[in-house]
Amino acid sequence: MIFSSLISLKPVNNRKKFLSAIVLVFLSTLSYAQSSVDPASIKDKMQWFADAKLGIFIHEGIYAVNGIDESWSFHNKKITYADYMKQLQGFTLKKYDPEYWADLIKESGARYAVITTKHHDGVTMYDSQVDNLNIVKSTPAHRDMIKPLFDALRERNIKCGAYFSLIDWSNRYYPGFLKDSSRYNVHDDYDRWNKFRAFFQSQIKEINQKFKPDLWWFDGDWEHSAEEWESAKVRDIILTGNKNAIINGRLQGYGDYETPEQNFPVSRPAFNWWELCMTANNNWGYHPDDTNWKTPYEVITIFTDAVSNGGNLLLDIGPRADGSIPDEDVYLLKELGAWNKRNGDAIFNTIAGIPQGHFYGPTTLSKDSTVLYLFLQGDISGSVTLKGLQNKIKDITVLGIGTHLSYNIVGKISWSKVPGLVYIDVPKGVQDKYVTALKVSLDGPVRLYNGKGGL
Repeated sequence: MIFSSLISLKPVNNRKKFLSAIVLVFLSTLSYAQSSVDPASIKDKMQWFADAKLGIFIHEGIYAVNGIDESWSFHNKKITYADYMKQLQGFTLKKYDPEYWADLIKESGARYAVITTKHHDGVTMYDSQVDNLNIVKSTPAHRDMIKPLFDALRERNIKCGAYFSLIDWSNRYYPGFLKDSSRYNVHDDYDRWNKFRAFFQSQIKEINQKFKPDLWWFDGDWEHSAEEWESAKVRDIILTGNKNAIINGRLQGYGDYETPEQNFPVSRPAFNWWELCMTANNNWGYHPDDTNWKTPYEVITIFTDAVSNGGNLLLDIGPRADGSIPDEDVYLLKELGAWNKRNGDAIFNTIAGIPQGHFYGPTTLSKDSTVLYLFLQGDISGSVTLKGLQNKIKDITVLGIGTHLSYNIVGKISWSKVPGLVYIDVPKGVQDKYVTALKVSLDGPVRLYNGKGGL
């Protein structure tokens, strides 16, 4: 992931290097906001993604053997490259159960899942025919991770996504390597660069043919330009093999949606479609010493914020090298799934909610905008306020238990077009243990007043 490099930066005396790192990240994130893809041309294929709301991200790789930073640990010289690659011998997958993984993802309520097919270390998680640096030929696992999981997910009607690193720090034809060194300059040796382009594009074709991903999740595009990656060609390779495949925004302007990382955006991203990718603790892959697990309450409040702003949440878990999933990840997905069962009507197949200021909390709308859902974070009781609603309210219920709530309209003057304030009475005892969802049924599509009030 992008910001793993920043997280691992230690204080440096070299001001120039530090500023260069900041500029690099800024430019990389800026590039995601610039798209060469016409939203109208992809609207139909993006509908399932817009409806899905929740995906599960899986970072599994040899870095789980020592429980260290995925790829970045050798790039940033926390460990030598040779010692990093010794982890190949400890990657067993002896407890890998793709059916269990798929059941857990289904239980979470997720509609899609994305798994690493290759991280920046160049190790593919399937039997690549392009080279031998893969878990089938080079680890004791001797098995492909991707196809059995995709098969299990598709049996459960869950869409399948492939994470693929454009960067490959192990490949001798790739110019980058360690943080302070590189093998060559692309512009000085384009023949060598062309060999790498042929290599990584062959792997993309291979994955497309073998697994037919519904979604491609690229990473690492910041190291080169769209021309150098041949981003337009890469997009064409994918869509020629599967015209309905969705591509994330990390392809130097040739993706379909934006994917901010870790930190929740204060304002909605510029793309028509977007997802927040976020870890369950502080790391993408398995780290036995990382005990800073997010609580179900924290994840659900972030999730409802994302959906309220028209986005998705892609929640990451990091399995161990033997294929088992940490108990904390399991607990989090199960609690998230239980909440979704109670409140899913307010999440799935909805659209972004009403503008901030009308209600102090996240909201969503049914697709026809005749139902407004309000999310109450924590143990809220008493009156909650809805402002500027011009519709008549038909009914208000608490999702999950069906309790009908009463409300009162305050400040409505008969001769004025300005609506009054709606005070909804939320008694004690109806609260969800994490986030309560109220269903407000309206007399028609939502109509809001945005004026200054008065005459």
